[in-house]
This record gives sequence, C-alpha cells and structure tokens, in this order.
Amino acid sequence: MKLQVQPKLIIHGGAGSSLHGKGGIEVVRRSLHKVVEEVYSLLLSGATASEAVVQGCYILEDDPRFNSGTGSVLQSDGQIRMSASLMDGALGRFSGVINISRVKNPIELAQFLQNSPDRVLSDYGSAELAREMQIPIYNALTDLRLQEWIQERQDNFKSTMAGVVAEPELVETSNARRGTIGVVALDGYGKLASGTSTGGKGFERIGRVSDSAMPAGNYATGHAAVSCTGIGEDIIDECLAARIVVRVTDGMSLKDAMQRSFMEAHQNKRDLGAIALDASGAIAWGKTSQVLLAAFHDGVRVSDTLELPESTEVGCLS
Repeated sequence: MKLQVQPKLIIHGGAGSSLHGKGGIEVVRRSLHKVVEEVYSLLLSGATASEAVVQGCYILEDDPRFNSGTGSVLQSDGQIRMSASLMDGALGRFSGVINISRVKNPIELAQFLQNSPDRVLSDYGSAELAREMQIPIYNALTDLRLQEWIQERQDNFKSTMAGVVAEPELVETSNARRGTIGVVALDGYGKLASGTSTGGKGFERIGRVSDSAMPAGNYATGHAAVSCTGIGEDIIDECLAARIVVRVTDGMSLKDAMQRSFMEAHQNKRDLGAIALDASGAIAWGKTSQVLLAAFHDGVRVSDTLELPESTEVGCLS
C-alpha cells in the first residue's frame, strides 16, 4: 500500500537534571538518534504506527542506559518490577502490564494484550501471561543498577528515587528525576500510536503503580498521541497524556494544548516531561524538569531536545 502522508516519529529516554558536559550529551544523543533512524526506516517501509512504536520500545528496553527492560531500577526490596503500555490511536485501544518481573521486553506483553478482552494486567496476571506466551525468563539486572541500590541501602534509602540514566559519570544522580522510555509515531497512513515503558522510580514501596501503564502517562486517539516521563505521581495528578490528547481531540492545536498543559503543570510544581504528535504531523515536546532526553524525525532529518535551554518548557514543529 502506498504511503499517504509523511511519517513522523519522536522518542524519549527520560527527563531529569542536567547531563555532565558535552560527553554525556553525546553518548545519550548517539543512543537516541540510532533508535530514531532505525524505527523511522520501518515507517518508510510501510510499518504501522503501532508496529513502529513497539519496535522502538524494544530497542530502548534493551539499552541498559535507560530505565526500562534491561537497566531497570530496583525497588526497595531489591527486586525489579516493570510496567509498559501501548495505545493504538486508530483503534482507540489501550493495553498494558503493571509490575511484571523476569521478562526482557514488557512492551511485548502490552502488544499481545491489544487483542485480548482483558487488556491491562497486574503482577500475577502478567507473570501468568508471560508463561502462557512461553516468554523466556530474563534477568534485567545490571551491575550499575545493583551498585546504585546497594549505595542507597547503606544510606537507609534517603533518596526517593533512582538515577534517570544508568551511568553515574553522566548524570547528577543525587538530583536526577525519573526515567521511562517512550515512542510516539505517525505512520504513512495517517494513524497514530504511543508506547511507554519503565522500571519505576526506584527504591519505591512494593506494589507502587507507575503512570506508564495508565492513560495518564500514555494515551492516543486518531487526533494526537502522547508519552510522558518524570515523576509518575505528578503525571497521574495532572493526567497529563490524556489531558493533552483530549484537548487536541476537542479542537485545540497541539502547540496550544501542550503550552496550556505545561503551564498548569508548572503552576502545580510538577516534575515531568512529554512527547507528542498530532494527525497533521506536528511534533511537540514539553518539560518542567531541566532536561528532556528526546529525539525525533521530522520527515527530513533527526534532531533532539538535549541542549535546549532549561527555561524552555514547550517546543513544537508543525
């Protein structure tokens, strides 16, 4: 089938405090740009938005630098529990898993659940689904995340969350905020989808639920699609992804919807970020944190948000 519109793509690897110097920025930039280029080529070859989103999430989940899949942070008991969701805007269909352990790619289960009558599963149900799907048991633990947890345990868990990027030399871990990974795509047929995956915020109470497997953190319709990152509780309190998407669906431009939503989030002293696309191909991002680790393809080239001024809250390309 011939492509009808120019595909667009935006991804994120978290939001947090400033990366250490140009070296840190370049390392993260290479990782993000590589994902954008690979996934955008899929869109050009005719992949659907949902297929592209899932593939992008797979790649980011497999990169130990980011807090999802391999490289996920540890909770207070030293265990990894991950959450992920997928929303197909064309179908208006949301699916996800919450607090799943011992799998390599949580987004794989979210994709499977798109065609299930039960589309969001918690820990026990997710584990049973992984067994039924015959997904191999996988240990997502990395040495960096283990050392991070051991250090925090020695400090009696004074920090309320772990580092956004799993490389201590690249990030101010004492001031870092939370990471998820996210992918938002507009395919060549004019359809939108969004996917979000996370290891949580780190050191949290057992049973805590992330925004990443809720419409608050990941939402799409035929008009717009959004993936969020940052402090999950702040994202939930703002119902950020759904708020932005509903405003666009009701007729507001993506730029105006982002500006209004982030103005409200700033006034409410939230710590978060978001990436977005609309059906016209507009690309947008927003943050109240210092840095948003996002990259995108506007149909011509790959670019990113890594060196935006800290005062820049919202950006949009029509």
